[in-house]
Amino acid sequence: MTFRADDLIDRRRLRRKLTFWRVAAFAVAAFGIAALAAWFWNGEAGGAAADHIARVKIEGTITENDELIERLEKIRKSAQVKGVILTVDSPGGTTAGGEAIFDEVRKLAADKPVVAQVGTLAASAGYMIASAADHIVARKSSIVGSIGVLIQYPDVTGLMDKIGVKLEEVKSSPLKAEPSPFNPTTDEERAMVRKLIMDSYDWFVGIVAERRGMTRDQVLALADGSIFTGRQALAKKLIDEVGGEDQAIAWLATKGVDAKLKVVDWKDTGRNGGWLFSKALARTVARALGLPEGSAGVLDEIGADRLFLDGLVSVWHP
Repeated sequence: MTFRADDLIDRRRLRRKLTFWRVAAFAVAAFGIAALAAWFWNGEAGGAAADHIARVKIEGTITENDELIERLEKIRKSAQVKGVILTVDSPGGTTAGGEAIFDEVRKLAADKPVVAQVGTLAASAGYMIASAADHIVARKSSIVGSIGVLIQYPDVTGLMDKIGVKLEEVKSSPLKAEPSPFNPTTDEERAMVRKLIMDSYDWFVGIVAERRGMTRDQVLALADGSIFTGRQALAKKLIDEVGGEDQAIAWLATKGVDAKLKVVDWKDTGRNGGWLFSKALARTVARALGLPEGSAGVLDEIGADRLFLDGLVSVWHP
């Protein structure tokens, strides 16, 4: 009898273990199915098969972004997208990155009405992108402007002297690999860099004048790097209207877009590495399990990504 009693206890323990693992397997499968469904749902058009207004968020530091450009191209080709809202909240970034996105937005605007809605900030390359839209809406307290270009590089020669480090180099010509943080900048090097800056600045001023219907002199009066509130920007013709998404939708309605259409986020699905390694899928699963989604967002918040910008940049440093 003792043997039978122990056997029954073991069987009950086994049943409990099996029940636990069945429930756990079911839960994992359910999370997986939900995450996969959300991944598809949040794909190219938020899962919307019906006509809708596409919303694209352009946030953080601007760099050359192939995924964003491809997404804008898909929006342009989508028959279900009747209008586009660009939600811009950016201090700027690389000039080349801003130029690439600007060109893609103009291509999109040739086929569909596009309105830019400024959040907290649309400065430098961020404003460059906003100006590609056919209408700009900003909050009264939004920050707009900072039209200009710069190159920044450190000078560590004083530190090298203190720690006793000396740089030796052989190069083909004096301006090769200059300016360098390891050598004091010469007048010739500054002149070379200034030519780069002024050429890109001239282009930036030109596109603002063209997009905002202003003369070059009018833009130059504003393009000294100054930033403006939304109310100031409206008075200076850098934006068209004060408000938020409701005003953006109302403008789209004047272009024949049904104001009752659903606004659907077209997100960065992060599918370049395949669905198993999708950033969107990972975020969805993390949310479902109540886990943190990583520290990348924290780095973005503190502006760490701006420390590593290379080349000509159009960025406002708060």
